Formats: sequence, structure tokens, C-alpha cells
Amino acid sequence: MDKFWAQLIKVQSDPDPRVVLGAALAALLVVSFRMPWQVSRGLITIAHEGGHALMALLTRRKLEGIRLHSDTSGVTLTRGRPTGPGMVLTALAGYVAPPLLGLGAAWMTEQGLITLLIWGVLLLLVCMLLLIRNLYGALILLVTGGAVFALIMYAPAVVQQGVALAAAWFLLFGGVRPIIELQRKRSRRQARDSDADQLARLTFLPGGFYVFFFLVVALASIAFGAYLMNPL
Repeated sequence: MDKFWAQLIKVQSDPDPRVVLGAALAALLVVSFRMPWQVSRGLITIAHEGGHALMALLTRRKLEGIRLHSDTSGVTLTRGRPTGPGMVLTALAGYVAPPLLGLGAAWMTEQGLITLLIWGVLLLLVCMLLLIRNLYGALILLVTGGAVFALIMYAPAVVQQGVALAAAWFLLFGGVRPIIELQRKRSRRQARDSDADQLARLTFLPGGFYVFFFLVVALASIAFGAYLMNPL
């Protein structure tokens, strides 16, 4: 156990600046173009629904399960008071979860804690798998978790470092696009049950305020994450 723990918290050397910039560019391209975004967007949904689930547990709401759908949408089912701080915080946590997770990943990569980061991601995926309530959701988590486990077992340290950097950038950049998509749908009146509109019904603030709040958190996370991972 001591040997495993020592390996877990082992600090890797700073990455080559070209690797950091290459990971950032790759993540930005994936998020910017339609086809790669459609393929990878489900990973952002996992983080989004994980944020709802974690906040529900922290606010002592009863978590009944998570569903992930093939159209990259998802839903987290909770039970408790339909109003109040717990419900507000649970609804608030979804859109801010991916960029904040990206920021946390950026900090860990900057500290050189690559192995700890990857094992942490695997643990979170396993916890979510226990809460999944549909077959597609279980399948996508098993595939993602299997890829992460293979990365741990078979990939050399330099590859793990590059993937960790790309994942951090992807969560940071990928946290912005769903917010923009949300506002577009709201402007067409196609998202009446979105997190922002649910929050508007729960509080005295309009839905547009929450979209703005989500965007501020995402952009601030990108700025701070870029500062942490700055290779220059």
C-alpha cells in the first residue's frame, strides 16, 4: 500500500511547452468543430450531471440516479424539497462543473500530480456508474472508464501527461460551448426546462442572469487555468 501511495502522489517533471500548447490547440479544435464536438460532447455531459449529483449529495437531497442519453443530453434525478437552497445549488452546479473540474485538473497538472489526477477521474467514473439508471449511460461510462484504466496501466508517463493536459483544456474550453448553445435555445424558446429557467423559477432572478453567471465562471476558469498551465 505504501508503494502504491508513493506512486500515486509522485510528482512528474514539467511538460515540454510544445506539449502544453499542442494539447490546448487540440482541445480547442475538438470543441470548435461540429463533428468532433458531437463525438466528445458526452464527456462534458458526464461532468455536468456529475456536478448536479455531487451538489445534491452535499445538500442532503436524495439522489435517485443519473441518466445519460445518446443525444449527449442527461438528467440527474433527485428527491427532496422542490424549493430552497439545496434545490437552487443543485440546479446551479451543472454548467459550472466542467470548467471548474478543468480548473482543478489544470492545477493538478501544474503540480505534476498526473497519476493522482488520472486515478481520481477513474474513481469519479466508478462512483457515477453506481448511480446510472439507463443502459446507454452505463455503456458510455464503462467505455470511458476502460479508456482511463488502459491509460493508467499501459501508457508511458509522457503520454499520461499529454492526455491529462488535453483533458484539462477540453474541460475548460468545453465548458463554454454548452452555455452558448443554451442561450441560443432560450432565445428560440426551446429550453423552458433548462437549468437557467429552473433557477429563474426558484429565485427572483431571471434566467438570463444565470446564463451570464455560468459564462463568467467558465471564462474565469479558462483564464486561471491558462495561467496555471502557461508553458512560457
